[in-house]
Amino acid sequence: MITGGTGSFGNTVLKHFLTSDIGQIRIFSRDEKKQDDMRHDLQARYPEHAKKVKFFVGDVRDPRSVADAMPGVDYIFHAAALKQVPSCEFFPMQAVKTNIEGTDNVLHAAIDAGVKRVVCLSTDKAAYPINAMGISKAMMEHVITANARVAAERGGTVICCTRYGNVMCSRGSVIPLFIDQIHAGNPITITNPDMTRFLMNLDEAVDLVKFAFEHAEPGDLFIQKADASTIGDLAKGVQQLFGDTGTKIIGTRHGEKLFETLMTREERLRSEDMGNYFRVSADNRDLNYDKYFVEGKVETQADESYTSHNTQLLDVDGVVQKILTTDYVQEELKGIRHL
Repeated sequence: MITGGTGSFGNTVLKHFLTSDIGQIRIFSRDEKKQDDMRHDLQARYPEHAKKVKFFVGDVRDPRSVADAMPGVDYIFHAAALKQVPSCEFFPMQAVKTNIEGTDNVLHAAIDAGVKRVVCLSTDKAAYPINAMGISKAMMEHVITANARVAAERGGTVICCTRYGNVMCSRGSVIPLFIDQIHAGNPITITNPDMTRFLMNLDEAVDLVKFAFEHAEPGDLFIQKADASTIGDLAKGVQQLFGDTGTKIIGTRHGEKLFETLMTREERLRSEDMGNYFRVSADNRDLNYDKYFVEGKVETQADESYTSHNTQLLDVDGVVQKILTTDYVQEELKGIRHL
């Protein structure tokens, strides 16, 4: 089952598993129109596999609707969330209800139904959060850890988490906005050209989730090593492909950071380098702190966190090559060529 399954991630992960030997894939979301569009698209493009996809209208905020969709499910990818930083700033309790309480509802239902594994999706904004969306996702991660501990004690559901940065061309992200502005002949609007962000495509996000699914121990957090770029260079890269209509600096929006953090200094102490990924194990100490007393120097954090400022920064040419890996940009370029 994929919660929030009609979103960008849900559509991409569905393509990865649709032709596999998985018997049934459940799409759980609250938007019946998006479900209907998705159903017709699958019937048109994958007629021989479309029947294995079942649609459940519900809301992670509603425990009953979640529980009703759960019987028989073996694995869950939990992607349902409120993700827009400005809207969460103005309506923080909505972020609480979906990102925190909704996740708790999904995990409780999964444990009760005997689901084997749950992989939850988090964001770099949960590390050292300064905005309502990031704070709600940080709390979500703590809810995941707490439920993973309970499930492990019962010997049941394995619950883990992934954390990744900006997914290029996902719904509501900046690259489609830039392209639309260029098509309209308007200047690109840039918040701060020196701001840096991690860059991943949707397939990389799915690969991270699949890696977590295959390697997770209860409460693990998985992070993919990722390239980044400045927003200024990202804008130049988009303009190199679609045309230069100029730029306009509009200043940072509500709750935005200068750079993002994928792994904190504190998490680096208990991290394991697994090649393309970091595994951060859960802190599984109990509340009896006396038995963890250690004489001498106790290290509580590494020298630095893993951020979009200190990872590999792509130049404009590197940005162009990166964004060309997305289906969205390829389709948009085809449209220009047809014109």
